[in-house]
Amino acid sequence: MEQQNIKIGLPRAMLYYRYRVLWRTFFQELGMETVVSVPTNRDILEQGTALAIDEACLSLKIYLGHVAALVGKCDYILVPRVSSFDRHRSMCTRFESTPDLVRNVFRNSGQKLLSYEVDEEMKKKGEEEAFLEMGKALGCSAKAVKRAYKQAKKAELSQHKERVQKYEQQYKKENMKVLIAAHSYVAEDPYMGKPVSDYLKRVGVIPLRADIVDREAALKHSRELSPTCKWEINREILGGIAMHMEDVDGIILLSAFPCGPDAMVNELITRRVKGVPILNLVLDSQSGIAGVETRLESFIDIIRFKEGKL
Repeated sequence: MEQQNIKIGLPRAMLYYRYRVLWRTFFQELGMETVVSVPTNRDILEQGTALAIDEACLSLKIYLGHVAALVGKCDYILVPRVSSFDRHRSMCTRFESTPDLVRNVFRNSGQKLLSYEVDEEMKKKGEEEAFLEMGKALGCSAKAVKRAYKQAKKAELSQHKERVQKYEQQYKKENMKVLIAAHSYVAEDPYMGKPVSDYLKRVGVIPLRADIVDREAALKHSRELSPTCKWEINREILGGIAMHMEDVDGIILLSAFPCGPDAMVNELITRRVKGVPILNLVLDSQSGIAGVETRLESFIDIIRFKEGKL
């Protein structure tokens, strides 16, 4: 163990759902403790909304609420800057600006922030180099950080592969299947998207995720729907749809208001994907579960009617 008694706070929002295994394993391998904020609830949302500008997307408001919930409870709060993975493989600008935004919003809190930067397109800085810099900034040796990153990446890839394999088995079942096209931080957030998949399960529908696929394969297949989409996660979702749209009975485009990339990409999906019922479900801070369930019930009835089962 390289470091003792250093506590790293992980906001349970946005990129947490993509990188939680990588982050937790990395810090634990260095002998540090990780503290995750509580699952999203109404208080988290209201606190984040009070800290954000009105035009901020719902996901960012929730993220700020999670950061606020960690202030004073850890030595550092991890707020990474993830810009790009290569040419035409960019992230939404919110992930590039988040460290500056959080640093400004919480400038008087006394809370220390920890960050790393991944920008392969402009700065030629990859993830491993970024983690090496972050670990050394925490006082760890280069050897220890490299070992920790290697173990963390291995754990991350293994976990994602296992999830993909489980989902592939679900596609073979006879029950009605609906593909949810959403960012992980929307689909898995207990206050935003998780009630959607929970409802589908309750009524006997198998909810599947367009983003839980082999990522390299998804990036290639995304060109079948859009050869020019540049946002990495949206490309993975497009690829997931292209790979599995013939294996499902319907598609739900699930997004948080007012997400710019999703607004453009979801419009593209509705124009390009034919023969499969599509529900465009946009969540905001006023979305009530009753209204969402009513729309889901209607959508399922449409699928059943189309298949002659209603």
